[in-house]
Amino acid sequence: MDPVLSVRDLSVDLTLPGRERTILDGIGFDVAPREIVGVVGASGAGKTVLSRAVVNWITAPLAIRSGSVSFRGKDLLGLPPRAMRRLRRDIAYVGADPMGALDPTLPVGRQIVEKLRAVMPEVSRQEARERVIALLDAVRIPSAHARFHDYPSQFSGGMMQRALIVDAMVSNPALLVADNVTQPLDVTVAAQVIRLMRELTERFETAILFVSSSLPVAREAASRTLVIDAGRLVEEQPTEALIAAPRHAYTRDLVAQIPVIWGTGPTMPAAPKTPTPKPPAPADAIVSLRGVSQTYRVKKRGSFAGTSELRAVRNVTFDIVKGDSFAVVGESGCGKSTLMRLLSRLERPSAGSVLCEGRDIADLSGSELLGFRRKLQLVLQDPFNSLPPRTGIGAMLEAPLRTHGWRDPKKIRERVRAVMDDVGLPVALYDDLPLGLSAGQRQRVNVARAMVLEPEILLMDETLSALDQTEQFKLLALFDKLQRTHGLTYIYISHDLAMVRKACNRIAVMYLGEVVELADNERLFFDPGHPYTRALLSAMPALEARRYRPEDCLMEGEPPSPIDLPQGCAFRSRCPQAFEACATLPPLLTVRGARDLAACHRVPGAGAALLAGAA
Repeated sequence: MDPVLSVRDLSVDLTLPGRERTILDGIGFDVAPREIVGVVGASGAGKTVLSRAVVNWITAPLAIRSGSVSFRGKDLLGLPPRAMRRLRRDIAYVGADPMGALDPTLPVGRQIVEKLRAVMPEVSRQEARERVIALLDAVRIPSAHARFHDYPSQFSGGMMQRALIVDAMVSNPALLVADNVTQPLDVTVAAQVIRLMRELTERFETAILFVSSSLPVAREAASRTLVIDAGRLVEEQPTEALIAAPRHAYTRDLVAQIPVIWGTGPTMPAAPKTPTPKPPAPADAIVSLRGVSQTYRVKKRGSFAGTSELRAVRNVTFDIVKGDSFAVVGESGCGKSTLMRLLSRLERPSAGSVLCEGRDIADLSGSELLGFRRKLQLVLQDPFNSLPPRTGIGAMLEAPLRTHGWRDPKKIRERVRAVMDDVGLPVALYDDLPLGLSAGQRQRVNVARAMVLEPEILLMDETLSALDQTEQFKLLALFDKLQRTHGLTYIYISHDLAMVRKACNRIAVMYLGEVVELADNERLFFDPGHPYTRALLSAMPALEARRYRPEDCLMEGEPPSPIDLPQGCAFRSRCPQAFEACATLPPLLTVRGARDLAACHRVPGAGAALLAGAA
């Protein structure tokens, strides 16, 4: 079978005066119909440049030096613009940065419909609308019919990424180039997207070039994988063979950097048959939540002035001990980001209290609030938009010190230089702008900006999710060193369970605003107490054999709306183990062992009589 895509001796150069260098050097490969070919490598390896070259989207200051890119026998690089536009129906591209990709003044669904009708004018507007809504529903956009009319600003980053995947797939292209499309998504949505891509290859013989920073994600999607390092193709093998027996030293390093999930660690004991008393709050708790809820008033759809209550966080209670690496995990929309805003006092809770060393932070003001800000610092997700582009790195790090009363320029500079050294930033970058820094270096600037005030707690909001696995590996080593050196407490807000497995000792799992499980690392990964936790673990990309099978655990459908919560267990409609009691009685957190908790009627000791009656 002739390949859909053939790349031969492709070389791309950066042509900026004084910064000339080779980005891609002699790349060559084929992609056949119905084949998904993975491309993996670290940031800066040239993956995104390759994905853009494949769709003839190379612009200054990049320039193609040599080579060819053939689609169905036609060299794309030599086509005039008019002929290239005619091929856009058959060639689709979706990138990793969803925000700003669509017109903010038009509804998302309408924009996708217009794109579809532009490349397939024979499709009626009604048929196009139905196809777009069906695909929005397939990638688990909640309430797809209603969200069809929403504007880009009303979509979260993860929802925007899914909308762009729909935009790319809606015309059933012959070639789809997917550049890191699953990186911003939680594991269950990413699994659904990969499943959709496989269906696309089977139903329409679509060939897919699947670019990813994660080798485990590439394994989920691709039958064959290319490894790129510094612009060169260093290895190409069937994916399973590449993982089992990598030939190149760089590939072996990539495999070695993948966190081990289940390959080591003791088999956990069975859960006790009767619950033990809940232990009191630990005396050394640095952060405690007590019955925390957050409810927002939102405009009711279809009404002029009516409002509804959106219950983003519901009755959350837990303690974080000094020195913990504590994680909050769950799907997009589960309430993680709202909880982050409550923990950092960016918002006050509607009910309950957030305590820092016994003091309710909602009551803090003036100098007390400034002291809390020094104690707890945020490190955010986006390493690019979180840094002011026209401010020098040293000036960025000086600003928090000046805000907190430092006045001596010599001491300020000494402190900034010390923290730069502490996080692995060359002091020579002190007066440089962030332009030209890699994503990993930018995130180190963010960590330094938080560390400069010598905090006790770092709140990491998806801090590593925008980085490739090599940079994640390096930063996790840095976080471990900083914790040992400075006695830090970490709170990770994350959807990356592999990172959580490596970095955290205690984990809270959230679903639809509630904590449904709270457990130590080993217990949660080896003996989860809630079916939602098992579903997350079954969808997690890994290089080793999964402990939980997706066909047994993976959820179907979408979560209920936080505006219209169901009676009983909120997870019931997606749970493979639901029974009659789940429809009427909300499960309570039940003790499992010494200090682990799970909110499920099937946990031993929770509703034993109900289980007996259901048997």
